[in-house]
Amino acid sequence: MKDRFGRRLRDIRVSVTDRCNFRCPYCMPAEIYGERYEFLPRPEILTFEEIERLARLFGSLGASKLRITGGEPLVRAKLPNLIERLAAIETVEDLTLTTNGFLLAKMAQSLKDAGLQRVTVSLDSLDPDTFSKMAGRNYGPERVLEGIEAAERAGLSPIKINCVGTGHIVRFIEFMDVGNRNGWNLNQVVTASEIIGRINAEFPLEPIPSNYPGEVANRYRYSDGSGEIGVIASVSVPFCGDCTRGRLSTDGRFVTCLFASGGKDLKTPMRSGATDEELLQIISGVWERRSDRYSEERAANTDFEGNVTLPVKR
Repeated sequence: MKDRFGRRLRDIRVSVTDRCNFRCPYCMPAEIYGERYEFLPRPEILTFEEIERLARLFGSLGASKLRITGGEPLVRAKLPNLIERLAAIETVEDLTLTTNGFLLAKMAQSLKDAGLQRVTVSLDSLDPDTFSKMAGRNYGPERVLEGIEAAERAGLSPIKINCVGTGHIVRFIEFMDVGNRNGWNLNQVVTASEIIGRINAEFPLEPIPSNYPGEVANRYRYSDGSGEIGVIASVSVPFCGDCTRGRLSTDGRFVTCLFASGGKDLKTPMRSGATDEELLQIISGVWERRSDRYSEERAANTDFEGNVTLPVKR
């Protein structure tokens, strides 16, 4: 199944909750997501059974990678039960999870035992004051570092870290205008070329090929062979051209662009008794009409200062 630009559906990001225990200013700023903010009520959130059913349908249409996200997915009660369900789906080749890591230390082993393969951990700084400011909470990085160590002991590897870490694959992400509530401003964007330039000046880098078509991160390794990093440059050097990602929102909408705020409602027909075949027709119809290239269109109409060309190997 391909969209109008010939892009197949390969990856599904499954948001299991809209809640989070952090208030990062670039994602869920506290002035908006305060104590009175109304998150989705439980009846509007997909059940584990519904997520499993839709994951099987996405798999039958070619999606082989599932990434569990949120909000913060580890705040969803009994999450290992969902992981076990998803790991049993025969079409799932890659089952991973993105987390802020705060609850990871106590959950890493149970997630691994349930069938999770690897994790990506967000870690904005090792400096306690900076970490606290970025998390929007009076926390330090210690619990996240403990979570990373627990994930390593449990075998949830390769561990990827957005965007500071030790001994694992570090990934730097441009400030993206996702969610429409994070006060995005181009003047605050540190472009991927600047990130690579700064690192290369201290630790020489060389580009290496992507692991698979449509991989979001541009990969680089240190010239001395000591490791690798990744840079996600969707603002300055968009990856729309080979994007294979869809997203299943917490309330059951199928979203065909990570920057989109809308989506096709799958929950209502599913709860109204739609058959698998009817749901497949809805999903395939949405994907085959897909023409999203938001980042490319935005970049074409944006004046970036300096050179944003990246040396990459696809």
